[in-house]
Amino acid sequence: MTEKLNFQSAVEAIRCGQDPSLAARGLLQELTGEEKLSLLHGNQEFWEGMAKLYQGFYLSNPYVHGEIKRLGVPGIRYCDGPRGININQATAFPVSMARGATWDPRLEEQVAHVIGLEARLYKANTVGSASINLPRHPAWGRVQETYGEDPLLLGEFGAAHVRGLKPNVMPCVKHFALNSMETARFRVNVTVDEAALHELYLPHFKRCVEEGVPVIMTAYNSVNGEWASENKHLLTDILRNSWGFQGILISDWVFGVRDGVKSIKAGLDIEAPFRNRRAASVRSALESSKLSWTEIDQVAHRILTTQLRHYATREPEEPTADLIFSQSSRQLAREVASKSMVLLKNNPVSGERLLPLPEKLESLAVIGRLANSRQTGDRASSLVACPEVISAYDGIRDALPHVKVLLSDSDAEAMVHTATKADVVVLVVGYDAEDEGEFLRPSRESDPGAQALLPEVDDSFWARRVQRARKDARDGTPTATQGKQEGLLSRPTGGDRRSVRLRNEDVQLIHAVATVNPRIIVSVVTAGAIITDEWRFKIPALLVSWYSGCQGGRALADVLIGAVNPSGHLPWSMPRSEADLPYFDPDANQVTYTKWIGQRLLDRRGLSAAYPLGFGLSYTRFVVERAELGSAHTRGVRLQVQLRNAGERPGRCVVQVYGCPKFLSSSTSEDFPRRVLAGFQAVELGAHESKSIEVVAQSAPFQRWVNGRLVWDVGQVLLEVGQFAGDPEAVKLLYRGSQARM
Repeated sequence: MTEKLNFQSAVEAIRCGQDPSLAARGLLQELTGEEKLSLLHGNQEFWEGMAKLYQGFYLSNPYVHGEIKRLGVPGIRYCDGPRGININQATAFPVSMARGATWDPRLEEQVAHVIGLEARLYKANTVGSASINLPRHPAWGRVQETYGEDPLLLGEFGAAHVRGLKPNVMPCVKHFALNSMETARFRVNVTVDEAALHELYLPHFKRCVEEGVPVIMTAYNSVNGEWASENKHLLTDILRNSWGFQGILISDWVFGVRDGVKSIKAGLDIEAPFRNRRAASVRSALESSKLSWTEIDQVAHRILTTQLRHYATREPEEPTADLIFSQSSRQLAREVASKSMVLLKNNPVSGERLLPLPEKLESLAVIGRLANSRQTGDRASSLVACPEVISAYDGIRDALPHVKVLLSDSDAEAMVHTATKADVVVLVVGYDAEDEGEFLRPSRESDPGAQALLPEVDDSFWARRVQRARKDARDGTPTATQGKQEGLLSRPTGGDRRSVRLRNEDVQLIHAVATVNPRIIVSVVTAGAIITDEWRFKIPALLVSWYSGCQGGRALADVLIGAVNPSGHLPWSMPRSEADLPYFDPDANQVTYTKWIGQRLLDRRGLSAAYPLGFGLSYTRFVVERAELGSAHTRGVRLQVQLRNAGERPGRCVVQVYGCPKFLSSSTSEDFPRRVLAGFQAVELGAHESKSIEVVAQSAPFQRWVNGRLVWDVGQVLLEVGQFAGDPEAVKLLYRGSQARM
């Protein structure tokens, strides 16, 4: 008698050479109809799942979708993790935007590898840590979860993150597509034309598909009138048919599916995280022939194939508990944080620069509302319960044992007074989770459509538990897990910022301290661009220190004392005024996305940035001495670049290649950016060292959407090889060639 096929035997067959699709076909034949339907959503009944959510169950366990124990099918076992996994204790890395400021995808791959190991140890097999939505406006509440304003930067970092996770877990890239508003995310309709969609808002997703990402999460918002989870144009026409994506499409949580049947027909595979819209509609649709079992089998086959492929190819060795928050993980977090920090200003005071701090320093004041903060970013789905977080004050005090380090972080008058007693002041200002973050719960008033998606509250045990938990949250009664992760669902909801200025109290403090002590270094905790023109001219030194993870305080100290030469570069442009940004209404029901955001918008308007895309200073000086066209590359053309460190300190240079295209048809020039990022490469150089490196200038950023496809109709491109957008010292070379060359 032949033994029946199960998941593990199908995995072994793939390891022996069987095609994963064929193995999944055989496994699918073993499933009953009910088991096939169980693959389409989370394992938990809705109110049971919501009760466990309120009780904190999912702060320690992954969400499970489509597990079939009879056949050993593990299902999609999901946790979040943009800066570290959000279940149990884990390493808190700098937020994704900070990592984007390193301009080093190889470093990002290492971060993702650690996240994957920690997730796998806690029995997750899918991690939603690759958020690559393009931030149209820096006030977006979740701007910290993405990597930058440019699709090339987003795509390369997303691809690196996918590579890093893959050996241990299935990477999930999110949120597809055009999700860069938070407060209105459950209701907003984004209107966009096909050119802007394909030239600006989708290339980074396509890059991750090319890298082999197995899972993609859809967005809450609608696009051109169709909800993202049931948008056939996005999910089937583009993702599957045009790009060849063969993996799993999973919805965003609870409110991500509007019509269970329509979402299946559009190409969505899994409704997350519980049984809800599909459980209520799919069986009746099958009975009425609105939905066929063939369509169910197609979805089930994709889900099984993706899982089988992962388990057959993942690292065979299981991680051990000593990997959690290990010494090497903490060291990596510190390295990433120090390499992410962006020095924007370092002017002399009395003939000497403040940074790095002088060796003969007697006293230093660390002041500001965030001077001793141990926050690592948003406190919603990206929250990490990290065993230890080093504040700015902690790190500076430990790095300067022979210096009198003063702390003042509460009263404005006391902070100004403390500044008068120190040789140098480090003033830490910026944002925290009270200012921005994920918008957790739609309101009945503003988002009635989302609220209507919830099943009727019945008299079941689990529904009563949810009602009681909601009442406790409203009344302020502490939950069982509130001490563990600060009460995920009992906290006020987050959302978009109303302004990209600092808090008034921070601005006033900068002015007051600069008046009493000119030796002031301002360290800004942020993820998105901020307006600095109202105060930056009063200070000599300015550093963007980000939400910098568990080792952020030590990394800040490393940069301040010169143990690490600052090498971060802005992953976005910093405008001079909020008027230089796209129009933004966080409460909008309708919004139109165009091609004009960030540096592209500033260039179009002929405006200079306070600090342009890619800008960042160092304690040394790098010179791009020469750049020459090399051989063709599969993604464009190779450039041979000669670099020199002209200073006394070793450091890390980020070479950036921008291209100014001239199209064959002059009429297209007004509808395309004047300058786009085409390539970048980070490289270490010793003091006075020269080095020749290869940088690939990619062709994709210059493609235009014409008559239903991306085309190359560039006559020539002026390539600028420098260290930021519009660098006046960039080496320029003219590229003339065909699409095959670039």
